[in-house]
Amino acid sequence: MPQCARGPHRCARCDGPLPFDFTMAFQPIIDLASARVTTFEALVRGPGDESAWSVISQVTDELMYRFDQACRVKAIEIASRLGMRERLSINFLPNAVYEPEACIQATLEVSEKVGWPTERLVFEFTETERVTDQAHLKHIIDSYREMGFTTALDDFGNGYANLDLLTVLEPDKIKVDRELVMGCDQDPRRQALLHAVRGLATELDIELIAEGVETHGEALWLGRNGITRQQGFFYARPAFESLGEDLTPRLEALRQELKAIP
Repeated sequence: MPQCARGPHRCARCDGPLPFDFTMAFQPIIDLASARVTTFEALVRGPGDESAWSVISQVTDELMYRFDQACRVKAIEIASRLGMRERLSINFLPNAVYEPEACIQATLEVSEKVGWPTERLVFEFTETERVTDQAHLKHIIDSYREMGFTTALDDFGNGYANLDLLTVLEPDKIKVDRELVMGCDQDPRRQALLHAVRGLATELDIELIAEGVETHGEALWLGRNGITRQQGFFYARPAFESLGEDLTPRLEALRQELKAIP
């Protein structure tokens, strides 16, 4: 692993402007058991609400570290401006972090500037390629926990985000991929897999979140089977520079419906 390039006043890899602009949309993560929004995930968007890909496609290898830092700062700044009181979940690339204690400085600085409590920050990590240095990733997660942050393993059950990571890593949360959630109210095989993942999370004391919930049936089946933390289009699409509508009435109605199911 190369050494961090941070010096007394700046970091050659992380600091400095980007040659393009971007902003954030926010999607809620809800808890049916308490009928409330617990967290908002920050998702990259173009300045005119263009897709995430329109931004990410401009990120070269040389800009990856700078972009990772800029996303954290932007998400915290906008969340604070919107008056968010829930937790804020931010995606990060493990390969864009050299030394956790150094690379977190910009995050700590903006948090202090806007008065954002660090205990309300969640860092989601996912790997589109196999993690080749699990010791480094474990160091990041352990360091973040010591700093008071929460970590989440995204896209669990899809690609490389699978069981082998949990033999080494200890994330606070697991986000189950849409591939396992899709049609779970009608598919016995997915139901069996979700039951197994729930048991695994319980045994390891990891919070479980189902992402990609798109139907009423999926939401109720998951809730009835103990997976009450959920995220997806059924509840809300990402809201451009906004927290979206108040979901409390819908969530309370769903909670009452869930209670009525024998």
